[in-house]
Amino acid sequence: MSEHELKTWPGAFTAVWEGNKRYELRKDDRGFKVGDRLDLREWDPETGAYSGRHIVARVVYITQAGDFPGLQEGFVIMALQHCIRFLGG
Repeated sequence: MSEHELKTWPGAFTAVWEGNKRYELRKDDRGFKVGDRLDLREWDPETGAYSGRHIVARVVYITQAGDFPGLQEGFVIMALQHCIRFLGG
């Protein structure tokens, strides 16, 4: 099991925070695996800074390019199970 810190833009972050988005589509440049923990950190591209909010989630399933037509090679869709949410400043 590995832990990955990932920048997440505000719209997608809020959807995960509220429980409406339970997946991450990412370039698989880190060798993601089931059981990994993702530390999703809200990043504001307008200010170039983190908001302080973040979510730690566990990867419970991964879909790879060969598993799903139309998913570009080198990308994965990861199903998430929330672990904990953090507010920061």
